[in-house]
Amino acid sequence: VQQQASGGGLVQAGGSLRLSCAVSGRTSSNRAMGWFRQAPGKEREFVASIDWSGSVIKYADSVKGRFTISRDNANNTMYLQMNSLKPEDTAVYYCAADTVRYRWGTDIGSFGSWGRGTQVTVSS
Repeated sequence: VQQQASGGGLVQAGGSLRLSCAVSGRTSSNRAMGWFRQAPGKEREFVASIDWSGSVIKYADSVKGRFTISRDNANNTMYLQMNSLKPEDTAVYYCAADTVRYRWGTDIGSFGSWGRGTQVTVSS
């Protein structure tokens, strides 16, 4: 079971990117999922999470109003639409699923099956 993030790239400040997270190996429709990011020299941090139904969503304060998380359970895929990007958004972005079914939370320790991240670089 693994999540694979894609869609990163180089963009100017103020631009937009859409990240995708494909889940393989099992269904993710009964698990909360989340986006996290790690900048050079910093710890991995929470960005956004969405519950199994898509009805409960939480964002980090730093991205609220600019990023939108969504999921397509039929296709085992999650998305992160990132608008008004800032240089401080530069990081490797990872997606992950909660290790426990039907549990809701934002604690990074609750998530697992970390796949390879995707690099997002925002130039000023």
